[in-house]
Amino acid sequence: MRSRLLAALLSLLAISALPAQAQTSTSAEESSIINNGLQKLDVKTGSGKELQSGNIAVVHYTGWIYDSFAPRERGPQFDSSVGRGVFSFPVGTGKVIKGWDQGVVGMKVGGKRTLIVPSEMAYGARGAGAMIPPHSTLIFDIELLDVR
Repeated sequence: MRSRLLAALLSLLAISALPAQAQTSTSAEESSIINNGLQKLDVKTGSGKELQSGNIAVVHYTGWIYDSFAPRERGPQFDSSVGRGVFSFPVGTGKVIKGWDQGVVGMKVGGKRTLIVPSEMAYGARGAGAMIPPHSTLIFDIELLDVR
């Protein structure tokens, strides 16, 4: 009995520690947590070809530093392909951060997904230049435009 109570309490604590965006879901948004705390929130489910490891993903994206006090948890924006041109990468080959390699699999063309990527699946202790400090959790809004 005591172990069940402890397990239930730990589950509640884990859920309450998630960003508010990952705790809620509506019929139009489906949230899931996968490997190592990576969070996926499907904002719009696509109807085209499904993206698998080994495919080339063609996307538009915008990235922010996670900030629990900022509107929609989006702190400073550090990068975006919108207005600059699409971004293409081979999925599952380590050419992008682990959070992207794992977080985009299963998207369908036309879909939009938000990824909340823990530091360990992004740039970790090293950060990335002046824009992404060490140990930063990142948020990405991704739109899958094509699968090759």
